[in-house]
Amino acid sequence: MSVTVIVINALAVAGLGVSLARDRGKTLAALQVALRSALRLGPIILLVVLLIGLLFAFLPPDRLSALLGERSGVAGVLLAAALGAVLHIPALISFPLAGSLREMGASVTTVAAFITTLTMIGIVTLPVEIRELGRTRALLRNALSLAGALAIAAIMGLIL
Repeated sequence: MSVTVIVINALAVAGLGVSLARDRGKTLAALQVALRSALRLGPIILLVVLLIGLLFAFLPPDRLSALLGERSGVAGVLLAAALGAVLHIPALISFPLAGSLREMGASVTTVAAFITTLTMIGIVTLPVEIRELGRTRALLRNALSLAGALAIAAIMGLIL
């Protein structure tokens, strides 16, 4: 276990102790909310783990690298951006998936495009956005988000 993991968990336990000492009722209520959230996310996390396993089983690392690696160029970045825009999974769950993609040979730029479009663009939620914001604003927001996500991915690729 890394030092970072130990430090983060120690700080969490210390914070929980301080919270319990200050207001036991609120702390227990917050823990109940956290437990309900964890139970609600459980099936999604299981599904993502299953998808990662299937990805590893059916997509060899050299093929993934060809699709999303350094040599895939703009096409790989656009593919990752499209996947991120279409998938509707919580960003917190997407980070382990992104790490797995990186380990399998995906470039920093493609992983950044995946993560940023996943969090910034909502193809699945577009009908709700259109209803609430209007067609023009919803499409403009998504188009600007796509441009921003691709710019962020490009910058990440240059920096890292």
